[in-house]
Amino acid sequence: MLFLALGFTTILAAVVAQKDPHYVDDRTTMVHLFEWKFSDIAKECEDFLGPMGYAGVQVSPIHENLVIKNRPWFERYQPLSYKIATRSGNEVEFLDMVRRCNKANVRIYVDVVINHMTADADNAIGTGGTRADPRNFDYPGVPYTIKDFHTPPCAIDDYNDPEEVRNCELSGLHDLDQSKEHVREKIVEFLNHAIDNGIAGFRVDAAKHMRPEDLCVIYNRTKNLSTEFGYPSDTRPYIYQEVIDLGGEAITKFEYQNCGNVIEFQYGIILGTMFRKQDNLERLWTINDPKSWRLLASNNALTMVDNHDNQRGHGAGGAAILTYKNPKEYKMAIAFMQANLYGHTRIMSSFAFEDPSQGPPADADGNTISPEIVDGMCVNGWVCEHRWPQIYHMVQFRNIVKNESLDNWWSNGNNQIAFSRGAKGFVAFNINGDLHERLQTGLPAGTYCDVITGSVVNCKCSGKSVVVNDDGTADIEILANEPEGVLAIHVQEKL
Repeated sequence: MLFLALGFTTILAAVVAQKDPHYVDDRTTMVHLFEWKFSDIAKECEDFLGPMGYAGVQVSPIHENLVIKNRPWFERYQPLSYKIATRSGNEVEFLDMVRRCNKANVRIYVDVVINHMTADADNAIGTGGTRADPRNFDYPGVPYTIKDFHTPPCAIDDYNDPEEVRNCELSGLHDLDQSKEHVREKIVEFLNHAIDNGIAGFRVDAAKHMRPEDLCVIYNRTKNLSTEFGYPSDTRPYIYQEVIDLGGEAITKFEYQNCGNVIEFQYGIILGTMFRKQDNLERLWTINDPKSWRLLASNNALTMVDNHDNQRGHGAGGAAILTYKNPKEYKMAIAFMQANLYGHTRIMSSFAFEDPSQGPPADADGNTISPEIVDGMCVNGWVCEHRWPQIYHMVQFRNIVKNESLDNWWSNGNNQIAFSRGAKGFVAFNINGDLHERLQTGLPAGTYCDVITGSVVNCKCSGKSVVVNDDGTADIEILANEPEGVLAIHVQEKL
């Protein structure tokens, strides 16, 4: 009995550890630098992400992928081998990026595609030069053969049939059988190779299409994180899984929370609905009660406003999803996510698109070009939301108010709300009419600079200023015609 108890305790400890992103100091937020090159990510860690308080970067899939005509973004999600060779760079560049980002106190998380390989393709060649015969399920670069897949192939038509969702092909992508020992061995080998290169964890793509019991076996077989990169001994990789669950299907996100975090798609949809005025902001008072919204528990969730799929109309959320194309509402939703208590948060950093299939900015030969930055902003096809001051200032806000309680909730009952985070921060939101109100901020008396419209520059506020009285109250104003619908102050931006 003692042995069984110790075994259970060990497994439980591993599960808890796999829900820890291992951020440095009090950092709290990762950013998805979608389709960025490894060399550019390394430079961004040193020049911006580290100094501005970002905790981590999710990178696009690092495994070799099928080269598809016109180079759409989704080719990254069609593995041809597990060699580190993509249009983002090679293994040498990947390792250099991880070392430089870790030195800047920014962790790296790899988006891994282990549910499937490619769809059918003739003369299939990968970004690293590997060839394959997808029509015959032959991938010598791994190697995988037809016995490693769910065959004969079938399409997913009924999402209320969990066997079909997990055994059939998603969009024609050849579906691996993770119950087979050879498949598990090759996936674990790939994950361990990334761990050896210093990463902190994994986003698991299409986790919903794999059995949670198979995934738990795979996760638990991975190595601990590398002490060479500064991780303490016995540190488990952080796991967060893509499980799209809005209710009404046979497979739920709750099935996947035992071995890692799960991406909470519903949260971003709720915020999108609220800040599009399709619901009343007052209802956000209950957002930290997961059961009332059918959300994952906070400690099991990674949250976002949008991601690379749903900002293009794929995945989940439809017209509720806010993106960089709705800048005022988008910045408000992110400000709420960052100011609120719930989950681990992730910021999306995009490239501009009209065609939802188009790949990243590239030269005439199809090679990804580096972001060009002028006055702190990206200007050559890269959107770089993570560099918007309203967003990175709220990343800093979350770092500062970490572990503080949510207090002094206020609502006018008509799409104006405000709250404080202990005695360290205060936010107010307005999406209907003018807001003129004396509110309790919870902050010490003094003059504070609104971090949405500016900051402290030469001992003055470059944007709005807020005077907090001796009793903690302040006169808060957000007018309907202002370009920003949110105001935020905290103790580190006080004159």
